[in-house]
Amino acid sequence: MLNLSEIERVLVVTAHPDDVDFGAAGTVANMTDAGIEVVYCLVTDGQAGGFDHSVPRDEMAAIRRAEQTNAAAAVGVTRLIFLGHMDGAAVADMAMRHDISKVIREVRPQVVITHNPMRNLDSTYGSHPDHIATGEATMCAVYPDARNPFAFVGSECAELEDWAVSEVWVMLGAEANDFVDITEQLDRKIRALRCHASQHRDPDAMEERVREWWKSIAAERGRPEGSSAEAFRVVDTK
Repeated sequence: MLNLSEIERVLVVTAHPDDVDFGAAGTVANMTDAGIEVVYCLVTDGQAGGFDHSVPRDEMAAIRRAEQTNAAAAVGVTRLIFLGHMDGAAVADMAMRHDISKVIREVRPQVVITHNPMRNLDSTYGSHPDHIATGEATMCAVYPDARNPFAFVGSECAELEDWAVSEVWVMLGAEANDFVDITEQLDRKIRALRCHASQHRDPDAMEERVREWWKSIAAERGRPEGSSAEAFRVVDTK
């Protein structure tokens, strides 16, 4: 895992609003505090999320964009790119690979943070089909697409200079091989999660559950009692 001192720009690619806040918002807060530019790329607007049947789906998309924008601000992120793919129908096809590759070439990050591209049979919620598709399309965009100057000839992406990402950090992966201590950022991470009001029937219960989850990740990695951590599978893509 690259040290923060080695990183200038980070791109986070997730399927839905709130995915990054569950998986990596504490790490993001560490990065922005260190002066690193972090950009969020949201593949969908989360139109199929929520629990209130009275909210029209087109309104839900606008609600979730606003929630994610507020959540990003809580951890120091001000640039968000929404690709507009349909929630629940994300596919790792060439269209998505093009869109993500274009963002990679625009942002030019050393590190990309994204989903696990493989289904984890121990985590039904973590293996949402949109997560898997986004993870797979992002890995394909990192290699070979974004670094291949001959990819997507004639497209908007081809008009941008190619770019090679150094590392991919996979959130919540079953085979995590590194972690980031987020003890000092935990309250900011919780504030970010609470911005997604449309998704939480019981925000207090959510907070209690996830605080214990992040503490357990830290404990598994030998951190002092009371610590919290986010775990990643770090993939060298240089």
